[in-house]
Amino acid sequence: MTEQKTKPTKVSVEKFINSVPDKTKREDSFKLLEMMKKITKEEPKMWGPSIIGFGSYHYKYASGHEGEMCLTGFSPRKAALSIYLFCNNKHEKELLKKLGKHKSGVSCLYVKKLEDIDIKILKKLISESVKYIKSKKW
Repeated sequence: MTEQKTKPTKVSVEKFINSVPDKTKREDSFKLLEMMKKITKEEPKMWGPSIIGFGSYHYKYASGHEGEMCLTGFSPRKAALSIYLFCNNKHEKELLKKLGKHKSGVSCLYVKKLEDIDIKILKKLISESVKYIKSKKW
């Protein structure tokens, strides 16, 4: 089995965010940082070179693959802010329709800038995702 690449590091979260060249992404990153700290009641950690994560959980898939990942997090990527959360049930899909301008995958939202979305809906999505992960028996 290969070693997991995305794991917590000792790199400074604030230093990482301050190194983001795009001013809007940098400012939005600090807003997400505070929002996720309040929702998770966890301190942020760098996961790998570019993900800011909060809390952690151990997962194991039916295939036997297992590892550790943050409960929620984000990364200020060049194209968009990547926000890591689960939003696969019917209720969350309804919330996504109200979120605003975004793209989504199975466990990720892609947002160009926070002003393009409804922050109250984002907070609800993050809260529900964290609750779901904590309740799931991996």
